[in-house]
Amino acid sequence: MATLLIKHALVLVTMDEERREIPDGALFVRDNVIEAVGPTRDLPSHADEVIDLSGHVVLPGLVNTHHHMYQSLTRVIVDGQNKELFGWLRSLYPIWARLTGEAVYISAKLAAAELILSGCTTSSDHLYIFPNDVTLDDEIRGVQETGLRFHATRGSMSVGESKGGLPPDRVVEREDDILADSQRVIEAYHDNSRYAMLRIALAPCSPFSVSRDLMRASAELARSYSGVRLHTHLAETQPDVAYSLQMFGLKPGEYAEDVGWIGPDVWHAHCVHLTDEALDRFGQTGTGVAHCPASNARLASGIARVREMLQRGVPVGLGVDGSASNDSGHLLNEARMALLMQRALTQDPAVMTARQALELATLGGARVLGRDDIGALKPGMAADFVAYDLRQLPFAGAWHDPVAALLFCTSVNVSLSVINGRVVVRDGRLTTLELEPLIEHHNRLALALVNGA
Repeated sequence: MATLLIKHALVLVTMDEERREIPDGALFVRDNVIEAVGPTRDLPSHADEVIDLSGHVVLPGLVNTHHHMYQSLTRVIVDGQNKELFGWLRSLYPIWARLTGEAVYISAKLAAAELILSGCTTSSDHLYIFPNDVTLDDEIRGVQETGLRFHATRGSMSVGESKGGLPPDRVVEREDDILADSQRVIEAYHDNSRYAMLRIALAPCSPFSVSRDLMRASAELARSYSGVRLHTHLAETQPDVAYSLQMFGLKPGEYAEDVGWIGPDVWHAHCVHLTDEALDRFGQTGTGVAHCPASNARLASGIARVREMLQRGVPVGLGVDGSASNDSGHLLNEARMALLMQRALTQDPAVMTARQALELATLGGARVLGRDDIGALKPGMAADFVAYDLRQLPFAGAWHDPVAALLFCTSVNVSLSVINGRVVVRDGRLTTLELEPLIEHHNRLALALVNGA
């Protein structure tokens, strides 16, 4: 059995029940599980590998609860730079209709690498468009090769423009085909065991792109398997709310309850414009929210009322959202945005602290994804942790509170990342792939996709 010891961390942030922050911290791992956490002097002094983290802050690996990895191919598209959600989508659907399996595979590898370098160790992704030869298998293969713990969601769109939906008819699928492939990927890939590296969720895209029948059928299918969760977009923008009222006669929260999409096995992305009544129901039922502050700001969607959600008991995690609406995949920066934007929304500098923002990015995300084996550093948890080197220019003058410095100062990449007991970033470089040729390949595919080649 392989052992790993990290020692002499400037601060080790546990996120355990006491929220301990351990100066001169150490952590001992056996295989893929944390065996001991504490001051360096109290832990074993020998292991198969020993890493000195002097000058580093160690955190539980960050958890990303909402993303569209393929969108890394279409960052800052000119026609969509200054549009709200629906106009932005209409600009991008024709480009995404040219996606291939290769493009999804390469973009997944790149997006996973970007997330890992930012401090993320677990991510979900929402792939909802399947043109040409694209399958969810392409994305899963890319992420697995990069080393990220992954919750893949089989998304879908079934209601095109001719039926009153937003997407063009050529990018939607038949609902029978969606359900058949959803069952296929669950049975092929879903692992509900503790420390699982791959799980599947079902994720019809949004109220404006799928039918009520598909929402209900997807929920029934997911709940026939152990640990298969449900995910969709909800109440992202005011036009989104207007569509729900026009087409269903229901506000978004009411619609979610009508189709059976509330409960501890469900999480919704955005929820910027939910009513107080809906927030209460989410809190009562344990329905989760993926908060995506950067994307919501970029598309001028608004700012979700995260403090009110937390006060009502709603599980809340963070999501970088698609790299075409962010246009970044830096999860630590998303935590920084969440901190700053809650203060701007409420005009209250005490509404969210740096440590509360970090909790959203760790324990909050773990709860939203239904995990009790990640999000904290304590014995029995998965060996997922990251280290940021504070001996860098952005942190000069901030060592009196190095934990808060990670949120208030410039967001940087990790020096070390360990996922499932495996070192995937060492000295700031990925160990699982060569980044430079991947970026070159990704850029070639992106140019061809955008130019229609």
